Formats: sequence, C-alpha cells, structure tokens
Amino acid sequence: MEKNIHHTAHHSEHTPAEEIAMRREMRDDVLRPIRHTSLLGKLWIATLLVVIGIGCYAYYIQLTNGLKVTSLRDYASWGLYISNFVFFVAISLVGALISSVLRLTNFEWHRPLTRVAEIIAVAGIMFAGLIIIIDMGRPERLLNIFIHGRIQSPIVWDVIVVSTYLVTSVLFLYFPLLPAIALCRDELTDKPKWQRWLYKVLALGWDGNEKQWKLMKKCVSILSVLVIPLAISIHTVTAWLFATTLRPGWDSTNFGPYFVAGAFQAGTACVIIAMFVFSRAYNLKKYLTDLHFDRMGKLLVFLCLVYAYFNVNEYLVPAFKMREAEANLLNDLFSGPFSKVYWPVQIFGMALPAILLLFRKMRRPLPITIIALFVVVGAWLKRYLIVTPIMLHPYLPIQNVPANWASYFPSWVEISIVSASLAGVLLIITLFSKLFPMISIWETMEGEGIDLEEMDNQNNK
Repeated sequence: MEKNIHHTAHHSEHTPAEEIAMRREMRDDVLRPIRHTSLLGKLWIATLLVVIGIGCYAYYIQLTNGLKVTSLRDYASWGLYISNFVFFVAISLVGALISSVLRLTNFEWHRPLTRVAEIIAVAGIMFAGLIIIIDMGRPERLLNIFIHGRIQSPIVWDVIVVSTYLVTSVLFLYFPLLPAIALCRDELTDKPKWQRWLYKVLALGWDGNEKQWKLMKKCVSILSVLVIPLAISIHTVTAWLFATTLRPGWDSTNFGPYFVAGAFQAGTACVIIAMFVFSRAYNLKKYLTDLHFDRMGKLLVFLCLVYAYFNVNEYLVPAFKMREAEANLLNDLFSGPFSKVYWPVQIFGMALPAILLLFRKMRRPLPITIIALFVVVGAWLKRYLIVTPIMLHPYLPIQNVPANWASYFPSWVEISIVSASLAGVLLIITLFSKLFPMISIWETMEGEGIDLEEMDNQNNK
C-alpha cells in the first residue's frame, strides 16, 4: 500500500480482488485507534481535562471579580487573549490550504492529510470565537453586536466572517466524513449505546448508493471553492481590526496579506506535528509516509519565504522613516524589552526553518516535526508581539495613570485560561480521532485510482 499510495493515476492498476483486500486492510488500520485507547492516550486526555478545569476555575474568578484580576488595563486593553485569538484564527486557515487549494490544483498527495487539516481548522475557529467572549468583561453584552451592531464596524465584519467560516468548516469536515461514519456505524457494533446512536444519526442513512456519492462529491466540490475566499477573508478582516485602529505599528496597508501569509505558515506547521503524532500513536505510517512529510516540508519552506517577504515590508518601511511614535515601538522590538522575544521569533520561527528544510534529511518525519514545533511556538509569540508592544505605545499617552500600566505581563488567570483554550483545541482533535477515522479511505483510495463509488454501486446491485 505504501509504495502505491502516491500514484496520481485515475485508473486502478489492481484487480477487483486486490482492491477489495486493500479496502479491507485500510478499514482495519483506520478503525484500530477507535476500537482501543491505550493507557498513554487516557493519561493524555486526563491531563488536558485537568488543564481545562484549572482554566474554568480561573474564568470563574474573572467572571465574578471582573477584568481587574487580569493584567489588562487602559494601556494594554488587548493582551494574551487577543494574541491567542489571532493565533487560533491563523491555524484555522490550514483546512482551506490543504483540503481546497491542493485539491483544486490537483496535488494528489494531499489526500491522506485532508481530515487532519480539517479538524485542526474546526477546533481552531471554535476556540477563536470562544476566546473573544472570554476577553469581554461582560460577556452577556455580546448580544449587543447582533442587536445594535453597525456594519461600519470591523468588529461586526469579524463576527460575520468567523461565524460563516465556522459553519463552512464544519460542513467541509462533515460531508467527506459521511462514508467513514457509516463504516463506524456498521463495524463498531460493540461500542456503547450512545456512540452507536451517534453514528446512526450522523450517517444520515448513508448506504453508498450512486445518488449519495454524487451528491456528497458535488457538495465537497462546491465547498472547496467557497472555503478559499472565506478563509482568506476571515484573517484579512481580523487584520483590519488592527489596521483600522490608529496606532503606530498597526497603521499598515500590508496587514491583510501579512496575516494571511503567517496563517498559512502556522497552520502548515500544525498539520506536520499532527501528522507525526497520528502516524506514530495510531500506527498510520503506511498512509502518512515520508513522502508526505517531504512535500509538507517543501510547502513550509515556500510559506516561510513568503511570510519573510511580508515581514520585511512590515518593518523596513517604518524603520527607514523612524517617525517618533513608530520609532519608540521599533526600538522596543529591535533592542528594547521585547527584543528577547522578537529576534528568536524571527530567527528560530521563520529564517532557520526555511534554511534547514532546504535539506532533504531535515524533511524526514522527526526533524521536520521538531522544526514545525519551533515554527508554531514562534507563530504564537509573533501574535503576542503584534498585539502587546503596540498597545503600550499609543500616539497620545494616557494621563494620570499608575506607572505600571505602561507595562504588561499576563496574570496567572490569563495564563490559565489561555492554556485551557489550547488544551481545549487539542482535546477536540483527540476526541474526534477516537470517534472517527483520521484518514479518509475514499479520498486516499481514489488517489490510487480505486473508485469506491463504483465498488459500492456494484455491491448495491
């Protein structure tokens, strides 16, 4: 299977008996992680639940005492929460990149990666919306956006695109999943009653007939086109939230493409890490092969270079002019208190990965996963640098405030809540992988030239 999984031919080179055997083998492989959960897997889920529990307690304190328990003040009114929001929006774009862009451009090797990318996208955008509510001192006032929202406000734009992209991403994950849900319904008869009921409801009566296959593939094709402008718009509009605010460092027409390029880079690195974890933990190496890591490494090099280009645009122009307000900000980033974060992010999160991944040996599973970890950490810290230092340098300094308001370091409440949100994303991905196959059988075998629609139609006759 491994040697053939990368063929791009659309006509099968296998006999009908071989095709049936391959399908049966793949069914066993993708269902094995759902049938059994190891002790390590249970400990992992328990750890995530503990982190989420601590975060819920911290939010209870924030909800009862107000935002004074955080380090957010009149200067840094946006801090760790908004940094995390921008990061979650960023990684959510990877579903469009892997499942839509590569699908529409006929890069056949993307097929085993689609479900991994799509669940990362769904989990990311879900918590992006949640973290905004957490950032509000009065979350019940969220309703005012829908009742009294003004279309001139970029915040209303963001609510619209986040909501639309969430719905589209869920559908983009769900429709291609229908054959797998039906497989779980038919094969996993020893599972608890609630789980069997879940499969039955979600399968929507799927039996693999010709009409169902054609309708599902048509929906996937339509969503593949729709999700690309939605994905680009969600991060562009998020960038406009900053760019339309009159502050040094944000007053930039470069922010839209700058954010989109960084989002594709961060999301690709997340998929690489997930590929490594699932291939090892669930023994899926024959589907998530060295070739996939190699291709994803090349893609990450390209995205790092594109992101580097926009970084040069973002910092070179204001650095050349060094107007007073922007000069203070740039000095803080280049040589001041934030330089200890800024330079490692540029070097280890963008420059070095692009250089190292040019070498084939560094695109093997373990090295590229380590490099991807640096990229993801750098991507998160980059969002922190976009939000926090700029808040501390308004054009008009605030008068008669305590001196410590001019600096910002997150409180334990903020750190706990943000950690819980990160754990929440990982928990959604983990639980999804324990309920549904992480490799799409029909898409992967279609890349082999084996049409499961035709096989099902023959069986139904």
